[in-house]
Amino acid sequence: MRVERPVKPGLRMESADGRRLVLLQGDVPVLFARPRATHRGVHYARTGLYVSPLPPLRAEEARAHAEFATPGSREWSGRWAAHATSRLREAAGGPLHEGDWNLGPERSRWFADCNWPKLAAHDPDRGHLTWFGYGDPDEDARDLLPLRALSRPDAPRVRAFRRQYREGVLPPVLVWWISGLNSPVVLDGHDRLAAALAEGGRPHVLTLSRKQDERWTSLLSEGPVREYEYRIATLDGPLAANRIAHQGRRLADELREIAGTPDLTRAWPLPGGPAAWDAAVARHAPGWAPDADL
Repeated sequence: MRVERPVKPGLRMESADGRRLVLLQGDVPVLFARPRATHRGVHYARTGLYVSPLPPLRAEEARAHAEFATPGSREWSGRWAAHATSRLREAAGGPLHEGDWNLGPERSRWFADCNWPKLAAHDPDRGHLTWFGYGDPDEDARDLLPLRALSRPDAPRVRAFRRQYREGVLPPVLVWWISGLNSPVVLDGHDRLAAALAEGGRPHVLTLSRKQDERWTSLLSEGPVREYEYRIATLDGPLAANRIAHQGRRLADELREIAGTPDLTRAWPLPGGPAAWDAAVARHAPGWAPDADL
């Protein structure tokens, strides 16, 4: 999708020196982060001040979308993506800014099944996400960072969403890929996420990210196209047509994945630089000391 404005969104990353990051909603810090110098992960501190920029979903909406298409199908995900796009365009406290964006089902196979239970058991407000499995505590190998603490499994809204999960109509969780964190964060659907985890499952996910430049996408697509042409050049016999069709579907999947690869997340300069970042941490996350093992 193409976004014409604003130039600077309500929900945005700001950076003091490349390794002092803060996610602001308006002028309110909702997340501080500092990637490790070893590139093995990122330390973070949530402030508890995040508010979803999207209005709450009604149960009638969930069931209407399920009647339109089978939950989890491409059509169902596309309808929810259109719904989220409309709401994000209207949101003052959302992340959209001028440029091209992708919003749709997660295609990069980023989420590992083994990491979903870790999120339910280990999601501290001040913690660490490990990257690439470098021997950090196993519980830190999580694929998703909520922007607020997940509600208890017996919270009223979570109970309602657990019922929707059991009925198979639970709406997807909306996440935003932030390259500086090397992780998606939960934009909307914290209670839906808590409900799916409480039921021992995982939610459907829609991922928002900046779209790669078309020239870069075209360059990355050249290899798969050449391989496709090589594979079908020698196909012959009575099954050739079926095999060519199979290779065509494989190529289409590869090209869709390339087109959906997220671009770098934009970060604006933090006014006041490192001193302002340190002061904001002292005010909103007192006692947080991410420098211990940087």
